[in-house]
Amino acid sequence: MTESAVLTRALSRLAAPWRPVALAACTLATWGSGAAHADEPFVYMTNWYAQAEHGGFYQALATGLYKKAGLDVSLKMGGPQVNVVQIMAAGQADCVMGSSDLQMVQIREGGVPVTTVAAMFQKDPQVLIGHEDVKKFEDLKGKTILIAGSAQKGFWPWLKAKYGFTDAQTRPYTFNIQPFVADKNTAQQGYLTSEPFAIQKAGVKANTLMFSDHGFPAYATTVSCMDKTVKDRKKAVAAFVKASVEGWKSYLADPAPGNALIKKDNPQMTDEQLAYSVAKLKETGMVGGGDAAALGIGVMTDARIKASYDFLVSTKLIDPAKVKPSEAYSTEFVKDLKVLP
Repeated sequence: MTESAVLTRALSRLAAPWRPVALAACTLATWGSGAAHADEPFVYMTNWYAQAEHGGFYQALATGLYKKAGLDVSLKMGGPQVNVVQIMAAGQADCVMGSSDLQMVQIREGGVPVTTVAAMFQKDPQVLIGHEDVKKFEDLKGKTILIAGSAQKGFWPWLKAKYGFTDAQTRPYTFNIQPFVADKNTAQQGYLTSEPFAIQKAGVKANTLMFSDHGFPAYATTVSCMDKTVKDRKKAVAAFVKASVEGWKSYLADPAPGNALIKKDNPQMTDEQLAYSVAKLKETGMVGGGDAAALGIGVMTDARIKASYDFLVSTKLIDPAKVKPSEAYSTEFVKDLKVLP
């Protein structure tokens, strides 16, 4: 079987991207300088429509950080039913945004040679949202929990093991808050920076429970690339990671330039939603907290990598005989950057 056939077969078994957020819709767009010059073209594909959760990348483009690094960067948006890894494997993107490092390890185990080289979010923003009577995860026992199918390969096994939830409690999450709004005995998944805002706007009192505050090990908003790209375009990957890290620092200081490009790419995005999301990123230390506070934005540590890997093994989401941590991650591009928040 050819390498191309192996990739196609492996990718066909993967679920759609894990990014189950953003309540806006827009057309796919590409951003780049467009001018004729010697800057090296580099395409990065995000996991959903343009939003504050992608702000550092848009900021790096808007403020010329990529151009300063010698790159002509194009940002392409993902969306529902868009398999960004498949697009990357077909040569239409150089690196992609993984919703979590867990996702990328599973893709690697499935036969696709992808390596995560940076993680811009030190915490996974995934949450469960309950009505006002839900104060802690334990209060969700016996309630209906709306989750997407992809959660079965991510946070759901962790929740079941930690809190004793059962598959019988679950119903499909359709990326619509109305079933939650209509039924006070229901909880739903979401992203800290997105669905809670929509529920608040609907006038519903709710509480948000964030997995990472209770031991869920995943990184999020990764820069993940095919092995061939990491090997053959090492300087370009390093330049992209460094400029992106600097973009995230700049975005959290003054998000206006990045937000202007986000709204141009995604006309449905509002200033109110952007402000809410940026506030949550800052409040939780999503980008600059944890190890990033001392080691720099985008950092991945051996201890956290091991925690993610061990979780996947313990829940039988991967076969350790098929993939090792050293194959799925490379800290080479972030370990010495130390761009402090």
